[in-house]
Amino acid sequence: MGGLIGACLAHAGDAVTMVVRPGTLEQFPAEMRLESQLLGNFSARVEKAAQAPPADVLWITVKAPQLDAALKSVPRADIAGTVVPLLNGIDHVAALRERFGQDRVVPGTFAGETERAAPGHIIHRSPFAWLNFGATGRDRLADAAEKLQAHGLTCRFFENEATLLWNKLVFLAPFALSTSAYDTTIGKVFDNPESRSKVEATMREACAVAVAEGAQVDVEKVLGASGNFPRDMRSSMQKDVDRGNVPELDAIAGPILRGGTKHGIAVPATRELAAKVEERSRQRRESSVASD
Repeated sequence: MGGLIGACLAHAGDAVTMVVRPGTLEQFPAEMRLESQLLGNFSARVEKAAQAPPADVLWITVKAPQLDAALKSVPRADIAGTVVPLLNGIDHVAALRERFGQDRVVPGTFAGETERAAPGHIIHRSPFAWLNFGATGRDRLADAAEKLQAHGLTCRFFENEATLLWNKLVFLAPFALSTSAYDTTIGKVFDNPESRSKVEATMREACAVAVAEGAQVDVEKVLGASGNFPRDMRSSMQKDVDRGNVPELDAIAGPILRGGTKHGIAVPATRELAAKVEERSRQRRESSVASD
C-alpha cells in the first residue's frame, strides 16, 4: 500500500522518500515499480532512507504489529506536517495523536489488494483502489488526492471519523477473518453455506458495534455489497498466516470483540473466526520453525 501510493505520487512529480528498515536499505531500488490493470504499469524514481526526513505528509502504511518498530524511524514528533495513518483497525489513531498531536493526524483507510513482489516492486490486483480520509485533511491533502485520483484511485473525505474507520472494518474484518480461518478465497467462502453464514453473522456483529461506537453504517447495505468482492480475492491476513507472519488479529478483530464487551453486544461469530485464525497461525508458525 505504501509502495503503491509512493509510486503514484512520485510518478506525478512529487519528491517521495520511502522509509525502509535499515537492514534492507542497500537492497531497496532507486525506483518504485507498479503493476496494475487499474492504475497502470510504470516505474518512478524515489529517494530511500532509514529515518524519515522532514516532509509535508508522512504516510504511515505499516501493519499494526510493526507500528511501534516503524515509529523508531521517526525520531521527532515535529518531523512531518501532516501524519496520515492507513493502518487497519481503530485504536492506532488515538495512539498516534498522542505522539504527534491531535490536529496533525488525519486518519485514512485504503481498500484494495496489493502485494509486494520484491523490494520496490508492487502488484495491485483488485479492480478498485479506494483511499478515504478524515475531513480535517481536506485542505492539507487536496493536492495529493488530486494526483492520486488522476492515476485512477478513488479518494473521498469523511466528516465522521467513526464512520470513516468502521466503514472499512465492517467489510475488512469478516473478509479477512473468514478467508484466513477457512484458508480460501472470498468466493469459495460465500459458496459454502456454513462459511457464508459465519461471515454474514460477523458482518452483522461488526455493524452493531460500529453503530454503538457512533458510526453511520447500514447492515443491509453492507451485506448486499459483500457480493461485489472479486471472487478470487484473498486477504493480507490470510497471506500473513500462510507465510508464518503474525496476523493483524488485534487490530482487525479486537475493536469488534472489545466493543462487544463495552456495549453488551454478543459477537460469537467474530470470536469463533478469530480463534480459528489464531490457531491456524500458531500451527503455521510452529510448522515453519520445525521445517527451518
